[in-house]
Amino acid sequence: MYGKIQITGIVEVVTGMHIGGSSAYAAIGAVDSPVVMDVRTNLPMIPGSSLKGKMRTLLAREYDSRPCTPDDDADRLTRLFGSAKKGDVRQGRLQVSDLFLTNRDELKKAGLQSMTEIKFENSISRMTGVANPRQIERVVRGAKFGLDFIYDIYEEDNTELQTRLEEDFETIAEGMKLLTYDYIGGSGTRGYGKIRFEDLAEKVVVGNIPEEMLAKCDDILKKAVTE
Repeated sequence: MYGKIQITGIVEVVTGMHIGGSSAYAAIGAVDSPVVMDVRTNLPMIPGSSLKGKMRTLLAREYDSRPCTPDDDADRLTRLFGSAKKGDVRQGRLQVSDLFLTNRDELKKAGLQSMTEIKFENSISRMTGVANPRQIERVVRGAKFGLDFIYDIYEEDNTELQTRLEEDFETIAEGMKLLTYDYIGGSGTRGYGKIRFEDLAEKVVVGNIPEEMLAKCDDILKKAVTE
């Protein structure tokens, strides 16, 4: 059986988030560390690679029995995220799209003129007492981004399908839960990058998946992000 399940929802920024963009051509006096932007709209975005990579890293800490390379992750992780290991190459089942801002108008109505803020920080050398000021750009608290995952199905029969679906969705749900108690982007230990997931929904976009299986997947995801 071949099919695809689309998972959609919202990622809301709870504390100012910094996922760095390029500052190679910044003018003198510009922000030291800008956020990554969508070049078409010049609005902040969350790269799918940042979200997927952080989820995999957090899951590896939980499921791997010892520190290892991604290609040697636990089976449930390589099945979901893929592996380039020689002799055991696996295509990942989970596709994560870039996330784009969805509530610009709402934020502007709240009085915000920009979707980002500049946070001034200062590090002071313990040896010399010399200050090193810098400007960090952050996505504002309350910004919301559209979530779009595609999960691929390759099972031979419905019995195998149900087992794989439940385990893989449990892994996805656990990754989301871990991320809500962690952070995305830089400077998380200083309070940046806390997020939460909202309005999760699933639908079959390719193939025919039994409704009861899809309902079970829905329960797994929603339970994880509301606990």
